[in-house]
Amino acid sequence: MSVEIDPGVVERRARFIRRETVRLIGIAKSGHYTSVFSAAEILAALYSGVMRLRDDPDAPDRDRLILSKGHCAVGVYPLLAERGYFPTAWLDEYTRLGSPLGDHPDMRRVPGIDFSSGSLGHGLSIGTGMAAAARLRGLADVRIWVLLGDQELNEGQVWEAAQAASHFGLGNVCAIVDRNRMGLDGDTEQVMAVEPIADKFRAFGWDASQVDGHDIPALLGAFAALPPATSRRPQVLVAHTVKGKGVGYMESSRTWHLGYLAPSDAAATLAEIGTDDG
Repeated sequence: MSVEIDPGVVERRARFIRRETVRLIGIAKSGHYTSVFSAAEILAALYSGVMRLRDDPDAPDRDRLILSKGHCAVGVYPLLAERGYFPTAWLDEYTRLGSPLGDHPDMRRVPGIDFSSGSLGHGLSIGTGMAAAARLRGLADVRIWVLLGDQELNEGQVWEAAQAASHFGLGNVCAIVDRNRMGLDGDTEQVMAVEPIADKFRAFGWDASQVDGHDIPALLGAFAALPPATSRRPQVLVAHTVKGKGVGYMESSRTWHLGYLAPSDAAATLAEIGTDDG
């Protein structure tokens, strides 16, 4: 990553993600607040210049983002609309009958969505395939980013993909693990332990680093330290996060993995998230 990114821009975009998530779930009457909130700074950084994007979402030479944890799509849609990939009016019809914007993303209907994710565990396989295809097409500088939830690392398919990416020298793959330590059923280490995540990836031939996923300067530094996409070792960034980060009563709570805020509760939550004016 060669572009310099203002941490303040990323911080404001993370708040924007959280605010829009509350608003859109208010339309749907159900949604995944906490899964978005744990990844808000990660997504904000990616869409503030870490990823190489283009004005045309179909441009072959832009980076791709695979939302393996597809239930955080509600936090990505506002970023795609912000870039002009589709009209912002689409957001106001989120999940309504006929809307292209669903709880999980549909790459056939939403410009800028690169994979129709739903069932967890598939993303790294898709990203590995895309990375191999980019190499075959001569798109040497294209990087494929894969955002994974930590509990989905229990899927064997993830490690088959990790092995393949290393074997084929796909240094244009960067996996980001949203290490919020919680799945639907509770704490990951109690349900089915996933540690040591970084060492497991290293054993499969990846370079692995760890970072506080809410520390924006640290995140930007970790992204800046990645080798070029032309390298031959895939990369994984284990981002330690807090489920529901930014809203006190949601933090580290199973209850809010899927839920709905009544209007008065939504207003109080938006006040806690804050605005760009402070």
